[in-house]
Amino acid sequence: MIDKDRASGLLAALIKADLFVISTAVPRVALNYNTPQQRDLAQVTLLEARQYLAEGHFARGSMQPKMEAVIRFLETGGPRALITDPEHLSDALEGTAGTWVLPR
Repeated sequence: MIDKDRASGLLAALIKADLFVISTAVPRVALNYNTPQQRDLAQVTLLEARQYLAEGHFARGSMQPKMEAVIRFLETGGPRALITDPEHLSDALEGTAGTWVLPR
């Protein structure tokens, strides 16, 4: 099986994209998703993304492959990544929506 997020991340790394964008069903990545403790993430570092992934914050088959793809993109030298839904893409590109994942 070929995962679309991982394949997109590999392609973005191969072409040395300035920005890797993943479109999804939610405006922002969240910790403790769909619980009373949900916390939306506006920006995280690569280190934080790795930590949250290791802690199991992202559901398998949902946000987990997206975060894994972003992490791999940044680990191969990608400068930044963005995860958001199509409705908020323009706002996210202006920095007011979405989840930005940065190397540091």
